[in-house]
Amino acid sequence: MLHLCNLISNKKLKNQVMIESQSRITLSFYKYFNICNPILFRNNLYIFFNRLNILGRVYIAQEGINAQISVPEKIFFSFSSILSQFSSIFDDIHINQSIDNSNFSFWVLRIKVRKKIVSDGLNDTKFNIKKTGIYLNAESVNNMYSDPESVFVDMRNSYEYKIGHFDRAINIKKNTFRDQLKIIIDELIPYKYKNIVMYCTGGIRCEKSSAWLKYHNFKYVYQIKNGIIGYIHEARKKNLPIYFKGKNFVFDSRLVEKISDDVISYCRQCNCPCDSYVNCNYQKCHLLFIQCIKCNYKFNQCCSYLCQNKLNNYKK
Repeated sequence: MLHLCNLISNKKLKNQVMIESQSRITLSFYKYFNICNPILFRNNLYIFFNRLNILGRVYIAQEGINAQISVPEKIFFSFSSILSQFSSIFDDIHINQSIDNSNFSFWVLRIKVRKKIVSDGLNDTKFNIKKTGIYLNAESVNNMYSDPESVFVDMRNSYEYKIGHFDRAINIKKNTFRDQLKIIIDELIPYKYKNIVMYCTGGIRCEKSSAWLKYHNFKYVYQIKNGIIGYIHEARKKNLPIYFKGKNFVFDSRLVEKISDDVISYCRQCNCPCDSYVNCNYQKCHLLFIQCIKCNYKFNQCCSYLCQNKLNNYKK
């Protein structure tokens, strides 16, 4: 019987990836398109990816697909054509390669059906996701960055922004995308007649947020093509200045990708410069926070003395 989900423990899967000899490349892609039967699409894709030994996290919804995956290096260069073999809908899809590659970004393949591929909380039937802002390549991004009539808007969560961003970029201070969309129109009203340049990790959140601004009659809306990842790759390829500082937060076991040597954030406990994220060691808390090496040792990777004491009592 073919199982369309993982039946092996995460610990065992992690060990398998750690000892496997093949190299892997971390990729991401998304596309908004109508999927009539998301469950069937999901099941067929799971079979297809599982046979190719692809690991990662994929979300399927009626509105499209959002994928972050780890593929064996031997199929990396042919992956676009491989994806097209599954469905012609992927013929023109852009695939982002991670900035800082690692074999250990994912241990398991998980493909889930959701209501939305990015949870947005939007229920307005007149809203058209296809009417997005104008795409900017790396050179245009740098020109906009130097233009006083341009405003950069970071559409990532606050904890992503904290460790890396474009200088002077506006942070929509919420920890979920759906909460950002609730306030973004009011937040950006003062900049309505400036050039608004939106960016996120790979572009998917800017597709919706730039279209949301256009829907609310913002005229001069732009978005960085393929997000921070696309900008960094293109700027490096063309030897252009890179104005993104710090680290890029990623949603896999790596947590971050280094973009520059700048450390722009601080340890939660001692306030020294630091940009290393950890989860609180007390599992009932599990808070994601920034902690330096000294405090990691001092607090036993806990976010506070309270959690540290609870952890110690739990172990007794």
